[in-house]
Amino acid sequence: MSNGEQVTYFAETDFRNRRTRFGIKNKDRSRHVYVIGKTGMGKSTLLENMAAQDILNGEGMCFMDPHGSAIDVLIDYIPEHRVKDVVYFAPFDTDYPMSFNVLEAVDPDKRHLVVAGLMASFKKIWVDAFSARMEYILSNTLLALLEYPNATLLGVNRMLAEKDFRDDVIKHITDPSVKAFWIDEYNKWDPRYAREAGAAIQNKIGQFTANPLIRNIVGQQESAIDFRKIMDEQKILLVNLSKGLIGESNGNLLGGMLITKLYLAAMSRADVGAGRLDDLPNFFMFVDEFQNFANESFADILSEARKYKLNLTVAHQYVEQMDENVAAAIFGNVGTMVTFRIGATDAEVFEKQFAPTFTAEDLVNLGKFQIYLSLMIDGIGSRPFSARTMPPVEKPGESLREAVIEHSRRIYAMPRAEVEAAVMAWHEPIKKPERRSFKPEADQRSDKQDFLEKRILSAPRKERDAGSSSLKKAAKELDEKEAEYEMKKIVSPRLNDLLDKFGSDTEDHPKNKVIPKVVENIKRHDISSEPLAKTGTRETGTQTTIPASVAEKVARVSKSKPGSDRGAKEGTMSSLQAVLKKAMGNADKKAPSKIAVRVNDTIDESEKKRPPRKVTDDMKQGGSQAETTEDTPLKEGTKPAHHDENTTTTKKEPNTENKPSNKGGSVREVPEDVLKGIFS
Repeated sequence: MSNGEQVTYFAETDFRNRRTRFGIKNKDRSRHVYVIGKTGMGKSTLLENMAAQDILNGEGMCFMDPHGSAIDVLIDYIPEHRVKDVVYFAPFDTDYPMSFNVLEAVDPDKRHLVVAGLMASFKKIWVDAFSARMEYILSNTLLALLEYPNATLLGVNRMLAEKDFRDDVIKHITDPSVKAFWIDEYNKWDPRYAREAGAAIQNKIGQFTANPLIRNIVGQQESAIDFRKIMDEQKILLVNLSKGLIGESNGNLLGGMLITKLYLAAMSRADVGAGRLDDLPNFFMFVDEFQNFANESFADILSEARKYKLNLTVAHQYVEQMDENVAAAIFGNVGTMVTFRIGATDAEVFEKQFAPTFTAEDLVNLGKFQIYLSLMIDGIGSRPFSARTMPPVEKPGESLREAVIEHSRRIYAMPRAEVEAAVMAWHEPIKKPERRSFKPEADQRSDKQDFLEKRILSAPRKERDAGSSSLKKAAKELDEKEAEYEMKKIVSPRLNDLLDKFGSDTEDHPKNKVIPKVVENIKRHDISSEPLAKTGTRETGTQTTIPASVAEKVARVSKSKPGSDRGAKEGTMSSLQAVLKKAMGNADKKAPSKIAVRVNDTIDESEKKRPPRKVTDDMKQGGSQAETTEDTPLKEGTKPAHHDENTTTTKKEPNTENKPSNKGGSVREVPEDVLKGIFS
């Protein structure tokens, strides 16, 4: 707790040439101190002397300097034991930007104060370009962002321009009036009107946030400065808002936001209860050229801050720099008033404050460092008197400037690269574009396989076979994969469709037995024999007569594809025929046969050369007259009943080695479309 009786000296009396140093008690500073005077008269020196004494006396204080010269002086007054108490806020330090998020962690009942302070700062900077519509939209934008997690001022333009972000913010709004604006008004506006209304705000806010120097400060989500902690722990906050380094408008806007946050921090002291407020330490705030930061909300600070032990000392050059309501608050609430030489217009104003002791003529004729003042003494204003300001306070010894700046950087700032990465990450779209990985399906080839295939097949086959073992292996695998792929692609779907004609899809259905076995045989056997068309009829114990149309089609296919790549071994076809034989045995009654096929019969050389049997009209009609069976053997030279000359019969030759039995050698008829589906 600071000593209320502690005196801060700032001037000497000059009555009758008697020099007596005097000052103001801490408890009287709670009614604020106001200083006015022309440039070069000594205002800054007076403020520097008071601030230097606060630093040396261990008080908590903040000095806001729009020029930077006063801050350079005050750093030299930091004693060694207070180096860690200093927070040095210099926006022009681009290598280590210090975060300041004015929208962070604002209590619901204080949100309107933040918005009012920001709006006042914006309107002060853009006086002639701030319309009622802009104010209406911007205030609702700020109120919405205050409820959004990790929101910053960068979200203003984003909310007006990015629909996905705006919808996400609306989900977090709990204030019914703010939510109604965005849902019932803004979202129902004509898109062109909404763009035009938002463009004016985006242009103004964009001028502020587009500057990397400012963006890296206000764009960070978590503020490095805890103003309540600074006040309660009596730390030193030095704010260097040099116009020459950051620009006048940027400095004014940052200063206005800092004052608003300090005021909110002071008001938050109410949570300790009225009985304990007196136990809280005083916090002294100095603002040079305060008209740059004095907005409409500044009047509230002057009238309310005293209750929470936030004590102001402000200085500027002439009255017209202030707004009317701020001027009214100054003259109505300030306890100590100090004037240096002023202009004639201002002299008329202050003559009323100092009459009858001093006249307007006295006020305009003051010399350098000479002042007229009315001093608050133990809560009562004194009669006006004249004085002369003190020379600069003696410095405590060696300057610790570098140590102060380095410590403040390390504790309260971040490297620029990290800050810019965080700001960039915050701008990521709410709905990120979906990243798809196009993986090849089971029957498709990957890009890697295609590349390998092109590399291998670009050389003649002989060269591939003569290559390295890995190249041979890769070539063989590609050949096998291609053949298996083609077999699956052609045989399986057609066989499925054909077998569906046999009846309902039951457990005993041929499809459920045939397809798995066909696929199993395809996988088990090496598909690298001669083409299917070259197999013709095989000496495997089964004779299959292939229609001419099917044979021609197979021949065409075999010409377009290398035989070694498309053919199948005899073992493969034998297995396939065995499966079909078993399946056809269960389907005699369901599918009438069209072409006679003799199973397990031996064929001599003359029969192999005989052309395929032609199908007669009677056979196409499905009559039994076109059938010949082994159940009634024919004599040599004898023609069966209804025998057509165009019909070819199979002549049975004696075979003592492999004589088929009647049971195993019965004739089975396979539909022509089945054969076409399998062998095409």
